[in-house]
Amino acid sequence: MKFHVPSKTLYSVASGVSKVINAKNALAVLNNFHLAVADDKLTITGSDVENALMGTIPLTEVEGEGSFCIDARRLVDFLKEIPDQPIEIEVNEETLEMTIQCDGGNGRFEWVATPGDQYPQYKEEEDAGEPMTFNCPAEQLLKGIDNTIFAVGNDDFHPQMMGILLDIKADGITFVATDTRKLVRFINKNVAPGVEARRILPYKPAQILKGVFGRDDELEITFTAKSATIRSSVYVFNCRFIKGNFPPYDRVIPQNNPYVMRIDRLSFLNRVRRVGVFVDAGFGLEKLKITNDRIYLKADDPNMQTKGIESLACEYNGSDLVIGFSAPFLAEICNGLPTEEILVKLSDPSRPGVFCPTENEEGTDLLMLLMPMNVSEF
Repeated sequence: MKFHVPSKTLYSVASGVSKVINAKNALAVLNNFHLAVADDKLTITGSDVENALMGTIPLTEVEGEGSFCIDARRLVDFLKEIPDQPIEIEVNEETLEMTIQCDGGNGRFEWVATPGDQYPQYKEEEDAGEPMTFNCPAEQLLKGIDNTIFAVGNDDFHPQMMGILLDIKADGITFVATDTRKLVRFINKNVAPGVEARRILPYKPAQILKGVFGRDDELEITFTAKSATIRSSVYVFNCRFIKGNFPPYDRVIPQNNPYVMRIDRLSFLNRVRRVGVFVDAGFGLEKLKITNDRIYLKADDPNMQTKGIESLACEYNGSDLVIGFSAPFLAEICNGLPTEEILVKLSDPSRPGVFCPTENEEGTDLLMLLMPMNVSEF
């Protein structure tokens, strides 16, 4: 079996597929790519058993068909060092010796492959239900992931929170993530799936979607009760959903926070980070005192006898309020909002703060919620 392929095209697809492969695998064969040549196409597959990613490359000057496995890390590292040029790959089907020639035959590199039939195949779980399909611009799917992924939980005791809820409606998709201390909800009406379902996308597949699919891609998404298949012109990604029910997120979002603060996002974020250096490492508490035209930020660590205080101009329509938040979470929330100014909607020191951009993109609605911490005085 012999074929020619552009080196940079092969590197691009192989490095993309490698994102699904774990650093450590229980099965040694999962450290490999599965490469298959058929119908003048090369298909590269990577898998961690739960997820599988396939990339397809058209070939020229093809002789023969077949499949084999090759070490993924070594192949990607090698291709990274090859300048953009056609390369020739030849595999002896009896001995599985693989040779790559480049630079007009001046470079020759040899591997020993393993049989392709040893690679585990991704299988749909039984009783997965009737599949549903809709088309979606990758840009719209990735926006939802970008806005919510930082709020995904990592507590094994709450596995349903270790992913992003896709609340799919006929006229839009709502993306939700929470770790019980912060919650992000992003409504996107710029895509109309035409079907209804609720599925929880795990963290790793969400990261793979961000790292592999281009924002200009058109995606075909087919899903069942247990898994999804996402197709673009180059990649096919199979992933399993998290089992169970996502918490009823609408119940924890305050419907009436009457006090609204408007503030410059970057100025506020910078002060949160600076004052946050002085928090008690065991609690992470940063106190906020809000008046009608100014907000004061304070953190202290009695054990280390350190303290930080800053203030910043703001617009605020309520009575003076003292509230506490986790400094790292507050910085994450502010960093995730896209506008120059942000709105902070508050009620009292025991109720969550709602953080919003001053203006949403057309067809979208972004809301971030942060639970307060106990604070007695400023």
